[in-house]
Amino acid sequence: MMKKIFWILLDNRMGSVGQAKGIEQELDTNLFEVVEKNLVYSRWAGLPNIIRRDTLLGITNPEILQSGIPDFVLSTSRRTVSAALYLKKHHPHVHLLQLMFPGRYGADQFDKIFLPFHDANKKVMPNFYFTTGSPHRINAKTLRESADLWQSHFDKLPRPLTALIIGGAIKGKTFTQENAAALAHAVLALKHKIGGSLLVTDSRRTGADAEHLIMEILKDIPSHRFLWGSQDKNPLLGYYACADNIIVTGDSVSMCCEACGTGKPVFIFEGNRWLTAKHLRFTQSLFDGHYAVRLEQGCDTFVGGKILYPSAEIAEEIAKLVK
Repeated sequence: MMKKIFWILLDNRMGSVGQAKGIEQELDTNLFEVVEKNLVYSRWAGLPNIIRRDTLLGITNPEILQSGIPDFVLSTSRRTVSAALYLKKHHPHVHLLQLMFPGRYGADQFDKIFLPFHDANKKVMPNFYFTTGSPHRINAKTLRESADLWQSHFDKLPRPLTALIIGGAIKGKTFTQENAAALAHAVLALKHKIGGSLLVTDSRRTGADAEHLIMEILKDIPSHRFLWGSQDKNPLLGYYACADNIIVTGDSVSMCCEACGTGKPVFIFEGNRWLTAKHLRFTQSLFDGHYAVRLEQGCDTFVGGKILYPSAEIAEEIAKLVK
């Protein structure tokens, strides 16, 4: 059987790209020849899909979709939906796949729409496929390679190493000084109990004031830091690979899922009046599945061990569509 041509529509949304890369590394190379299509947008790409419909409006490099004919197309964000529908219009045989809810327009054109369970409050359609958490790129091979690359950078730090991965503002809700201080003091309490060092990284969404406050509270703990704006090589994969346990804020689905993909003890900070109902459904699904626990007194007894890896599950579902 000839390999099926599998296009992945990528854009500048790094969370979506990370999810797509996770699925890509699990696709059966005996079945698929994978081609990444990196879309570049103009301001018109921000229009709702009900307006863009099945056109290439808002895409400044349409030529990459007009050479070759795919058998499968994976749309990775809401903005890539119109491009996927354009390809379906011109190649009716193509199998359309979607990560995350695409919006109501054109949703029935997709063979499968892959969604995390915390999005299950939307009206369920027959083509929905639900997973715990979202797909990601963290697997045994990624961790081995990253450990080989980064372990020497952390050799002088006392163990245990705790990765501290900080997000920030979401949907108009700032990451307040109150929550920043609560996070830092919870980290401080944990490290006073178990000892060792920190591997710290944050986000553009963290904000300078919150970042400064957290770093000030944690200043006496030995650490390796990669803070927003640094021009150094990003050590995040090294943090996942080399840490003995991981603290992550619950605002980022991708960061939490990646952390839970390591199989290490993961402690999630939820904060006070910060996370949305959707975020809280998500973190609860990780607690219920025994992938993580809340960052709170006594959390250090959680030993981890259960691995969250929806990428492989989704790749298996895709393979079932090959005829």
